Amino acid sequence: MGSISLNSVEKWFGNVQVIKGIDLDIQDGELIIFVGPSGCGKSTLLRMIAGLEETSRGQIVLDGNDVTHKVPSERELAMVFQSYALYPHLSVEENVGFALKTAGAPKAEIDQKVGHAAEMLKLDAYMDRRPKDLSGGQRQRVAIGRAIVRKPKGFLFDEPLSNLDASLRVDMRFEIARVHKALETTMVYVTHDQVEAMTLADRIVVLKDGLIMQVGTPRELYEAPDNVFVAQFIGSPKMNLMPCATEDGYTARPTLKDGAVQLGIRPEHIAITDTGQGHVDGTVQVSEYLGADFFHYVDCGPLGLLTVRTPGAFEDIEGKTVGLKFEDQNLHFFGADDAALQ
Repeated sequence: MGSISLNSVEKWFGNVQVIKGIDLDIQDGELIIFVGPSGCGKSTLLRMIAGLEETSRGQIVLDGNDVTHKVPSERELAMVFQSYALYPHLSVEENVGFALKTAGAPKAEIDQKVGHAAEMLKLDAYMDRRPKDLSGGQRQRVAIGRAIVRKPKGFLFDEPLSNLDASLRVDMRFEIARVHKALETTMVYVTHDQVEAMTLADRIVVLKDGLIMQVGTPRELYEAPDNVFVAQFIGSPKMNLMPCATEDGYTARPTLKDGAVQLGIRPEHIAITDTGQGHVDGTVQVSEYLGADFFHYVDCGPLGLLTVRTPGAFEDIEGKTVGLKFEDQNLHFFGADDAALQ
């Protein structure tokens, strides 16, 4: 079991409040990811769950037991850091089994658990190597293996892939997803990379200034953001936002929801057509070719610069004036308080 509940959790550093009353229930076996801009409190919240930061107010509950004031070693949670934190003088095998050895586990038990972790993480061929002889991805797998052998109630990941290059991040995302499915253990994961969040998470928690902006599956956050912040934070390229009406009365669409101040639409939900045939006309300032996709940045005057995503086979239309037609079923409307209108 590894359910985690945060009840009105707050964190203060002196007179500065960085976590502002968080309520969150993490289900047993769930992989939940905290995302948000730098300084939003996601790593602080993770460290509070781990016991590495004291909880100023509120309650942290693990499997029904209040662990708010327990030290990290009493919480039965394993943490994987951004830095691998491996012992340089020990082999891979010794690093993975270190916690078991210091706990006085029998050698046969250590060998069995270390061997199982090595097989799961494909480290069998590297067991005699030192960390300096490993790649970044291999070192991170060793760090994960060291956590696995402890059989914790939950794993806490603090931006574990940020030190890796792009191709290794893809490989390690696959490894973490595979390990989660194999272990069926609760995982709480912090990242600034929304691609990691969208591809790995069962649910995503979007944080801003110490508050939860929205909790939901990747699809829920992408297709039904609760507010402007989530709408623009989730998705790459981000959602287009434009005023429903400008000062001169110009509108992007004749029929708007009552109370709507801003209109949002994802780049892939805009079709390029002839001028005068869409909802708005504009001039393509830049077209970026990415192979599978084209990103076109279209200057629509008072409505601003809109991003349009087309397949890579689409023609290069940089410098041309075009019409943009919005998919009515994929429009999002936001009120004066930035909240989504249903």
